[in-house]
Amino acid sequence: MTPPSGEESSVPPRRAERPPDFRGVESDRVSSNNRTPGTGVRAQQCEKQTARDAQSDAPPGTCGRPADCAGRWPTGPRARAKGRRPRLKAPQEVPVPPFALPAPLALARPVAVVPESPGWALEPKWDGWRCQIHTATRRVWSRHGTDLSRQFSDVAAAAADLPDAVLDGELVAVLNDGSGVAFDRLQSRAGRRGPRRGADFTVHVALFDVLAVGDADWRPRPYAERRTELLRLLEGGPATLRAVPSTEDRGQAHQWVGALAGVEGLVGKRTDAPYAAGLASGWVKWRQRHTVEAVVIGVTGRSPAAQSLVLGQPTGGKMRAVGVSLPLTQQVRLAVAPLLHAAGEEMRELPGTVGGLPGADPVRFRPVKPEVVVEIEVDQPRLEFGRYRHRPRVRRVRSDLKPEYLQPPEA
Repeated sequence: MTPPSGEESSVPPRRAERPPDFRGVESDRVSSNNRTPGTGVRAQQCEKQTARDAQSDAPPGTCGRPADCAGRWPTGPRARAKGRRPRLKAPQEVPVPPFALPAPLALARPVAVVPESPGWALEPKWDGWRCQIHTATRRVWSRHGTDLSRQFSDVAAAAADLPDAVLDGELVAVLNDGSGVAFDRLQSRAGRRGPRRGADFTVHVALFDVLAVGDADWRPRPYAERRTELLRLLEGGPATLRAVPSTEDRGQAHQWVGALAGVEGLVGKRTDAPYAAGLASGWVKWRQRHTVEAVVIGVTGRSPAAQSLVLGQPTGGKMRAVGVSLPLTQQVRLAVAPLLHAAGEEMRELPGTVGGLPGADPVRFRPVKPEVVVEIEVDQPRLEFGRYRHRPRVRRVRSDLKPEYLQPPEA
């Protein structure tokens, strides 16, 4: 407020304030970035660490600080626990195979006779899940490209001990009591993360081919070279990852089927052939077959060429469905049709799994009276989850047998 003219103000005029000058003044409130080097508690800790380094002949900077840090870097276990000034890790190169993964796998064509001409290598066919493994990235895929790395984390971890390669093989559940292998145990891994505590089996991998080594594509090379490389890669590796045996002796190969647990047949490969996807591989497979008896409890299929039999066996005092046959041959269809009698007009349904197709639509069939016994051909004599895993083939009618004479199936 301006004083009246002629009067002097008793308030002295305000002088412009200057900001405080902290230069040369040590204060705990000063930022550590402006602290004078060589002062403060941290500097004392740094000096102690430097002294310890000198006594141990450690080169400068081995404590994680530059040699001229002069107390600017925090030291001691407390600072390290808080994660201050973390070290930057050098980026690691991820191995890249020469083709996209998962790669399409070779398939084998079924045959009735094992090849015996020269130039064929024979390997045992284990009862398991087909897989491919990339060792460098610890990845496991199924035959159809499903990522199984989580469910079979134990296999992925074991594969990391091998050189960088893409391998083809079979997941096999080996029982811990030494009694053999169990295909159904693999299904217990679905939806899980690795092995279950207290499980009675261990997953092994029966490896039989090499698709790539490092960034080199080995698929164009002949089987004989790939086989030699497979043995080299697995030498000294984990006990759960092993190469399948191989021979050109047909007699020796047939002995494996009865002597080695879990072997359900043989696979034949040309020794001079490259690795090719699908049936272009030229591989062949022969399965050992078993014959058992079953009772006809239904008929399915709209046309005569597609007609199949719903098969049952006595279990727990009742006749239960154990599978759906492959389409009948004309000879079998003509022999069995006059013997069947309808057991009602209404159609019935069975789960798709009974027909050997997990996740498939229900099987609709017309029930018949359980009066006719047929001889069927199966690849496994034991039932899995109350059914045959693959659809049986009906060989003939057993008119000499009655349903009450049948024994319960092996479980």
